Amino acid sequence: MSKVFPRLGRRRALPAAAAGAVVLGLLLWWLLPLGEKPPSGTVVFSTGTPRGVYQEYGERLRAEFAKDMPDLKVKLLNSAGSQENVQRVATGRADFTIAAADAVEAYELAHGSGAGRLRGVARLYDDYVHLIVRSDSGIRNVADLRHKRVAIGLPDSGVRLIADRVLRASGIDPRKDITPFSDGIDTGPDRLERGRIDAFFWSGGLPTKGLVGLARKAEFKFVPIEGDVVTRLHGQGQESRYYRATNIPESAYPAVQQGTEVPTLAVSNLLMTRADVDPRLTEWVTRTVIKSRDGIGAHVHSAQLVDLRTAVYTDPLPLQEGARRYYREVKP
Repeated sequence: MSKVFPRLGRRRALPAAAAGAVVLGLLLWWLLPLGEKPPSGTVVFSTGTPRGVYQEYGERLRAEFAKDMPDLKVKLLNSAGSQENVQRVATGRADFTIAAADAVEAYELAHGSGAGRLRGVARLYDDYVHLIVRSDSGIRNVADLRHKRVAIGLPDSGVRLIADRVLRASGIDPRKDITPFSDGIDTGPDRLERGRIDAFFWSGGLPTKGLVGLARKAEFKFVPIEGDVVTRLHGQGQESRYYRATNIPESAYPAVQQGTEVPTLAVSNLLMTRADVDPRLTEWVTRTVIKSRDGIGAHVHSAQLVDLRTAVYTDPLPLQEGARRYYREVKP
């Protein structure tokens, strides 16, 4: 709904303080619609594994929702990751979640229950694939993982989805050529430090605190995932088109990388919901996500990458009506 503002008189300039107040009022209107009662009720937000970016981002978003919608109760559910998150929202076990685009596409292509109801809210930030080994392991590339003990993520995680594909693109059968373990970021670092696994995969925003902590306690390194692996990945199926070759920047884990970038691949993350979720609630959620970027980004670096100009691109999901209303409202 369009807002009508009183015309400012032309006879005299506003004092600086008054002008500042007007600007602040306009800004607040853009961030939170004046005079509109915030949504209330209860919603479920599916996050991720402990020590992962999804979980921390979800916790900080809940705090921001409490500021903007004090009568809305947000229940957080830990999860294995993207694959479980997509299924939860599609089947109604959760109302909002974050998931990687490849996991969303895989669920839709498999005609998962409720897939047609899935809708996008915002494109958030990219997940980077990490392949971590001890510095003295002798593992230099993905092919060196053959016959090794490798943590490939929880069964319903986005990590498992990507790890399986990276291994296959490197000529390794994840069921026969390695000893697989189902560790995530919550247990993988400790097991690597203790020598119980030789390597583990992780897919998450930069930097992931669980790895920053490992860098303080043990010597490890990142194994490069070269561009030719990404090229072969793109031949594995339609959902693989969401992978792009990139580098983990040297600033992500400076104590480990020591001034060098690490070749890897990335995939975008989406905030998502369902078509039947109240559009008014989704509009408020979208607004809070965009306006809280800097505040959350001070603690979760990945959140700094949320950008109004790109948030609208939630492929493979169409925008939920509430999110569409918000983007139309703030479009220059």
